[in-house]
Amino acid sequence: MKFQFSEKKVKLPKNVHAYAEKKVMKLARYFEEDAEALIVFSVDKNRNNAELTVHGAGTWFRARESTSDMFASIDAAVGTIEGQIRKNKTRLARRLRQDAFSRTVEETSFTADDAEEDLSIVRVKQFYFKPMTREEAVLQMNLLEHSFFAFRDEDNGGSFAVVYRRNDGGYGLIDDIG
Repeated sequence: MKFQFSEKKVKLPKNVHAYAEKKVMKLARYFEEDAEALIVFSVDKNRNNAELTVHGAGTWFRARESTSDMFASIDAAVGTIEGQIRKNKTRLARRLRQDAFSRTVEETSFTADDAEEDLSIVRVKQFYFKPMTREEAVLQMNLLEHSFFAFRDEDNGGSFAVVYRRNDGGYGLIDDIG
């Protein structure tokens, strides 16, 4: 597993990074060797935040935990990711095709521009969208804890589509008719 560390508004000693790496390595049994883990440390109002993002087998897992102790935040984030994996592993195996884990959504470039006015675009992300079923897209959205997810709809000939979480708790689909 490959590790990246980022620190926002805080400078941590190396032993915190080593502790985080040791704890996140527990998750390595669920992924192949090429899995990546990004750990972002920050401090806000005397709260120690640890955000853990793991990308492996074409799936993204994210957890953000905040406690009064950085080590406890790391432990909680790893526990949350492990819970997500356990909760969704059987669902993924039962509902998706065998090669579902090989699907990837890779960020190919990122640029940030200075905001000039209220309507200016301040962040651009470009992704390669692989075709997936609507069910896979909803599952990926839930794993990322996002409110929407853009994808190529395998059920509609690979056209661009977006699934989103509705206020009533259900899911919606925005589909391309062109």
